[in-house]
Amino acid sequence: MSDWETRTGLSREEFEKFTRYCNQSDNAVDNRNRAVLLGLTTPEVRVAPGAIVRLRDSAAAGRGCFIGLYCYINGDVTLGDNVFIGPHCSITSNNHAFDNNSGFFSGNREAPIVIGESCWLASGCMVTAGVTMGKANLICANAVVTRATPDYAIMAGTPARQVGRIDPGTGAYHWFRDG
Repeated sequence: MSDWETRTGLSREEFEKFTRYCNQSDNAVDNRNRAVLLGLTTPEVRVAPGAIVRLRDSAAAGRGCFIGLYCYINGDVTLGDNVFIGPHCSITSNNHAFDNNSGFFSGNREAPIVIGESCWLASGCMVTAGVTMGKANLICANAVVTRATPDYAIMAGTPARQVGRIDPGTGAYHWFRDG
């Protein structure tokens, strides 16, 4: 057995195939298989290439969820049914706290995150520890959600604020006017 095989547990050829599969195969079948390999066994959950998903509970991703390219999801996070998460989003229930005894940030404080059913997080969103999002939220690209959101909210900015709402009867977007 070569040094490479000893370190990785794979032959170089197996590693090359695995790397290509994990980074280039973005289709429904492979995304579903990727979810199952990551332990997300709820039906119809799909995970795109490059995503890192470490949920505390394998059933924490609801039916029909999609986790986009290169997302990072970690900790005590619950995704409702039909949550769509765009590429490059970060959702982590962990937060470090300043320790005045040591003089630096240490330890790990965790606060659960709950994302309500039918939410859509556009590209580059971040959801911080302790947030509960309502049903059917649209979180605009690059928004940073730091507090709870109501049902049918359209959220944007850093930190995210409500800029509109979705009519649950028609699906129409209603944008708030400043001023």
